[in-house]
Amino acid sequence: MYQKRVALGLAAALAGIATAESSNVTQLTGKTFDDFFSASDVKLVLAEFYAPWCGHCKALAPEYEIAANDLIEKGIKLVKVDCTEEADLCQKYDVEGYPTLKVFQGLDNVQPYEGQRKADSIKSYMIKQALPPVSILTKETHEDFKKGDDVVLVGYFAADDKTSNETFTSVASSLRNVYMFGATNDAAVAEAEGVKFPSIVLYKTFDEGKNKFEKKFDVDAITSFAKTAATPLVGEVGPETYSDYMSAGVPLAYIFAETEEERDSLGQAFKPIAKKHKGKINFATIDAKQFGAHAGNLNLKTDKFPCFAIQDITNNKKYPFDQEKELSHDNVAKFVEEYVAGKIEPSIKSEPIPTKQEGDVVVVVAHNYEKVVLDEDKDVLIEYYAPWCGHCKALAPKYEQLASHYASSEFKDKVVIAKVDATANDVPDDISGFPTIKLFPAGGKTDPVTYSGSRTIEDLAEFIKENGKYKAGITIKEESTEEAAPAATPKDKEEKKDKEETEEDHDEL
Repeated sequence: MYQKRVALGLAAALAGIATAESSNVTQLTGKTFDDFFSASDVKLVLAEFYAPWCGHCKALAPEYEIAANDLIEKGIKLVKVDCTEEADLCQKYDVEGYPTLKVFQGLDNVQPYEGQRKADSIKSYMIKQALPPVSILTKETHEDFKKGDDVVLVGYFAADDKTSNETFTSVASSLRNVYMFGATNDAAVAEAEGVKFPSIVLYKTFDEGKNKFEKKFDVDAITSFAKTAATPLVGEVGPETYSDYMSAGVPLAYIFAETEEERDSLGQAFKPIAKKHKGKINFATIDAKQFGAHAGNLNLKTDKFPCFAIQDITNNKKYPFDQEKELSHDNVAKFVEEYVAGKIEPSIKSEPIPTKQEGDVVVVVAHNYEKVVLDEDKDVLIEYYAPWCGHCKALAPKYEQLASHYASSEFKDKVVIAKVDATANDVPDDISGFPTIKLFPAGGKTDPVTYSGSRTIEDLAEFIKENGKYKAGITIKEESTEEAAPAATPKDKEEKKDKEETEEDHDEL
């Protein structure tokens, strides 16, 4: 996650109208693919497997062109394959959706591309692939290397310090797709950088410019240092950074504002607060015009900006700042201090507790979640659903039948079939899609089991029997009145994926 890049609009537009003759992206077919890789100058290649009708592929095209133009001088080549014309070749490389990007270091060394689909990200990722996990630096190469990317880590340790060398290399190997790593044993270079052996300096193009690690070399400590130091004091939440913030394991403070000027102004005002709590809370601005709906997920009003909230990502708890108060440095600083001290209660979004349960599926809301789901005496199968989810609607009648079977069985007091609208209620569990189904076995509520099988009554009952405390087996003969759906074509799958990703972008950035 880095500070936002300069807009690439004009360059992207120019790249988008580039002619086939001027493009540095090579179109390959089944007949030319192997021959291309046999050329002596082909060492590292990024291949895009695409379909012409794919919306995500069209969005990627100008970014891919820009990256290809910049990487060609470094000997890194970008190619593309039309899977509607080259089905066998795409099948050979396990292409299941579009676009699929893969990194080739020869035909026998193929890895999935794990970066973002933006030109800068593609360039940064591929340059790292061209380097060893740790580049050995000299006095002559040191200065250029530390400016080679937005974030660069350089280790300074003696040539005979085997422990530091191995530890640093271990970290570099695990994070090589994220950061550039270099090392030198030149004591004069270390002295010029103001450090002693062994040390690590993280160089960055934002905030204070660099951070020093001078503690005992330990894999976990260095990894934590790298991730913390590489995160901007006040970053920006968007489609390219959202997953990184969510996986950071650190609470995230959102600064919602509708204009870039206001986001910049608030970001500057809150930087001292972010610096004081760096490593404990991440701060980031978010475009309220584009992603204002996300404020609702944090229990904020979605029509009153600017606003502020902290999300405890690990425990899925939300702490919205009072939107009737002025969003000033002093007010936010006090709010953050009280949050860190544990003096603020989380905001819990909940539907009312049902006065009467209708049907055999128990309706759960946030306010009765603990009482129902965490009941230590019962096996509880719970479905986390969204009202707009088509798969949830298709499951509903089967789920009701499943509940009915258990309600009329000998296990009616031992097994609960429940559901919760995860869009209207704050739940403490990690929900990555809808429907998500989990079993909380009696006496083992801290270790729920996520269901991943077919959504049939028989399979769900078997899942409860295998994973529940009471091994509640019941006999079910499921009668299906639905006609079998035809197998989805690749185009169907991509259009479905486009729709699902659009919905996910709306709700989860």
